[in-house]
Amino acid sequence: MAAWMAVPGLANAQTEPSTASSESPQPSATSFDIRVEAPEDIKDLLERHLQLQRFRAVTDIEDAELARLMVLADTDVRNLLGTLGYFSPDVAISRSPVSTPPTQPTVLVKVAPGRATRTTQTEIRFKGDIASSPDADAARMRDSINRDWRLPPGQPFTQDSWDMAKTQVLRQLVARRYPAGKISYSLADIDPPANAATLTLELDSGPLYRLGELKVSGLERYDPVLVPRLARLNPGDIYDQRKLVEAQQRLAGSGYFDSAYVLIDPDSDPDAAPVNVQLREAKLQKVVLGIGLTTDTGPRASIEHTHNRVPGLDWRAVTKLQLDSKLPLAQTEWTSLPDADNWRWVTLARVARLDDNELVTDAQTLRFGQVQIGDRIDRSTYLQYDRATVSTSGMVGTLDDARIGDGSALSLNYGWTGRYFNSLPFPSRGYGLGFDVGAGTTMGANRQPFVRAVGRWLGIAPLERGRIAMRAEGGAVVVNKDGAMPATQLFRTGGDTSVRGYGLRDIGIALPNGATGPGHYMAVASAEWQRPILSGGLPTEWESTLFIDAGNVAENATDLSRNVAVGVGTGARWKSPIGPLQIDLAYGVKTQQVRLHVSVGFVF
Repeated sequence: MAAWMAVPGLANAQTEPSTASSESPQPSATSFDIRVEAPEDIKDLLERHLQLQRFRAVTDIEDAELARLMVLADTDVRNLLGTLGYFSPDVAISRSPVSTPPTQPTVLVKVAPGRATRTTQTEIRFKGDIASSPDADAARMRDSINRDWRLPPGQPFTQDSWDMAKTQVLRQLVARRYPAGKISYSLADIDPPANAATLTLELDSGPLYRLGELKVSGLERYDPVLVPRLARLNPGDIYDQRKLVEAQQRLAGSGYFDSAYVLIDPDSDPDAAPVNVQLREAKLQKVVLGIGLTTDTGPRASIEHTHNRVPGLDWRAVTKLQLDSKLPLAQTEWTSLPDADNWRWVTLARVARLDDNELVTDAQTLRFGQVQIGDRIDRSTYLQYDRATVSTSGMVGTLDDARIGDGSALSLNYGWTGRYFNSLPFPSRGYGLGFDVGAGTTMGANRQPFVRAVGRWLGIAPLERGRIAMRAEGGAVVVNKDGAMPATQLFRTGGDTSVRGYGLRDIGIALPNGATGPGHYMAVASAEWQRPILSGGLPTEWESTLFIDAGNVAENATDLSRNVAVGVGTGARWKSPIGPLQIDLAYGVKTQQVRLHVSVGFVF
């Protein structure tokens, strides 16, 4: 049995320029040539890192010295092959005979690597709190480390795979509970005749760490209560690296800070490790100018002003003006600091005008309530006033005001959204579920009570190749037929994020004058097969898709299954730095037209 050890000289060979690589220019003068005969991966390793290469530039090397270097090269070759898991190779190093007239000699390195070494047994030992703690969480960590070990029996053994397996297991150890964890002992015991590797690893977790008080630096402009309420790291909590990262992301994404770093010192008191929060504050005010283009509404420009601390109130005010040929709007939204339970007061006022080439909807909205934004779950409760006036857009005919969305309403609403995806904004599995319910009354001369409900679901399931994404959405407004509901509380669908193959809000109810109006009931469903685009057998940042969408809007729930609008198509997805970029080409079966849809971002 032979104990595995680091290969002498390999690190130096890796850092020094290679003169024999096929990618490097040959030196202008050499004392001998080198030819390697071996399988391609081994040949490349030897040509790059064989120490014999370094002596080729010595032009006055003597025959006796070259013979000595060839003897040393045998050991060098075997050490290099050991990094690939070949410990019983056949190595033959020879020199071409002297010719007349004399020519430059060639050193021939012939290698038959033999059988690759495989792992036959792995023992992972634990010491420290992870070994002695009666906590079930410590037992789960031990089981997880053993289960996820990357060099189980039967796997090929190489230096890289051994190093990577140890790195991965150390990451698992320090990710939760034990930030001071370390590998206290490791041994790869190699049996060359049997081509077998027996692995031993000892993990020392050290003590269990709990969070102490927050130590904040860089906070000057904003209320000190902001940081702990955004970070949500409580003294006494068990250390969890993921929660520290999430706290850092919340702080950096809050708009109050340009950057945030959250970390603990492993050398601090394990029972109350101080949490260091390093901040760089954002300016109190900023103005953002934007331009954009969507296939639904065309070009747009916007200006947005943010004041992070309105004098005398300490609320944030975000005011936006959007110039758009189809959807111009003006909006201001004021938000308080989060309280201890992460609830914020919110007030919003919006004026918008939507022109869909058939109808023009002028809408005003006032809202006041509370919102709670969590890591997975968002909640909101609010009182809302809506008013809408609908007119024709270049069409002839009269409109039935009670049907097309002229009216106003006051409602009390509750919203809930849960996101249970494995990662955002590029999920590969999981689901999201959300609903909004509201009850209120129409305004005006003929007041009528109403109930409004909207539900949505998105599920992503992995397949052998790629994944399938399915979504569904439904909505209903129940009100007496004499109730004049505003169009903003009714339903139309179609477009980039609903039924592709149709324009924005193209799907609705047919009005007597031929226009498409909003209805009281809506249903949408979609199925999409997402497949990675491969390059060299490996997934790239691009995916291809095949999809089918279907949806309808009706005045009665029983009519939703009639004359359903269906869209089918294909598209591409790119994991861009700002979120998923979606490019879809869809065919509307009902309209017999092809439309291009482009959108950016994952929203649920």
